[in-house]
Amino acid sequence: MARGGRVRPGDRERRARRAQLPPLGRRVARWLPALLIVVGIVFDLVTPARFTASPFFSAAPLVAAPLYSLRNTALTALAALLGELGAALFTGAPHDANLSATEISTVFVVAVLALGINRVVQLSDARLASVRDVSEAAQRAVLPTPPERVGGLAVAARYVGAQADARIGGDLYAVQETPHGVRLIVGDVRGKGLEAVEAAVIVIGAFREAAEQEATLEAVAGRLERALQREGRRREGLDQYEGFTTAVLAEIPSGERAVLRVLNRGHPPPLLLAPDGGLRTVVPAVHALPLGMSEVAGWPDRADEMFFPAGAVLLLYTDGLTEARNRAGEFYDPVARLRGRAFPDPDRLLDTLVAEVARHTGGAGADDMALLAVQRPLEE
Repeated sequence: MARGGRVRPGDRERRARRAQLPPLGRRVARWLPALLIVVGIVFDLVTPARFTASPFFSAAPLVAAPLYSLRNTALTALAALLGELGAALFTGAPHDANLSATEISTVFVVAVLALGINRVVQLSDARLASVRDVSEAAQRAVLPTPPERVGGLAVAARYVGAQADARIGGDLYAVQETPHGVRLIVGDVRGKGLEAVEAAVIVIGAFREAAEQEATLEAVAGRLERALQREGRRREGLDQYEGFTTAVLAEIPSGERAVLRVLNRGHPPPLLLAPDGGLRTVVPAVHALPLGMSEVAGWPDRADEMFFPAGAVLLLYTDGLTEARNRAGEFYDPVARLRGRAFPDPDRLLDTLVAEVARHTGGAGADDMALLAVQRPLEE
């Protein structure tokens, strides 16, 4: 931590590296360098002079190098060197001055090496942090935070990038008040990197235009399909034939706030959370292929209509939520985790989900996660 509480570049990466360890592993990693020094001192006190504790003192700064800051690594190295000097004096260096000098020199060289390793790790973490910051800035430009209220509905959105790397993902969301009501989309573009972001921009742009102009969700989906087909013809190579986007479109019609329409194109089904803790998975009556795959098969889109009670929250998400795994390989199950729970507003719901997924994965999610939640007010 820098002076004044400012986080240095790379500090977040070091914390993320620690977070990937299980709780016991994090505690061991935190105290292991000090434990090695203490064990070295005890070992030297209770064993004959011909036995050396220098391996314990040498290991301490090496363990600290990738996990500690430069300052703490230097303090660990100094403590290890003082421990070795104290051990040599306690056992009586004259019994083998050359051996003691060799052991002290070994610990000193390893300590210097640990400082060099720490510096390399710090530079690498700083570069990764810089790349991740640029990625997150680009993602925020593509997915700006929506207003807290849209068309009388409370709205919240979150985008959580994968901790495994700094690549930009193709997860997307948008919410818009239109002459036909409040319309929403959450989607996931196939692939990663700039091509996925480019496709996401196309989908969001087409959605915003179509949501204003088209009278039905089915017509909006048709516009998105044609936009992705044009993009596919423009591209070359694999994406020209295999590019697609899973998406869920939703609509709360003007003047019919108790009505919810949902159209699903190959995306994880939304969840409808009632104010009394009830939960409904909004599974489509007819399953459909993702957007951009009309050349594979064609069928008429059909939106499902249902009751949207006052105080209920509609949660739309990408598969980064349901495919988040813990170290045992178990997936996070939002249905099991959210059933029976009530949330006062969409922000509280999404904050809870983000925190629980972080605990479930140990802060090392493998895929991006986009969340969008809207709540119908209790009184209108």
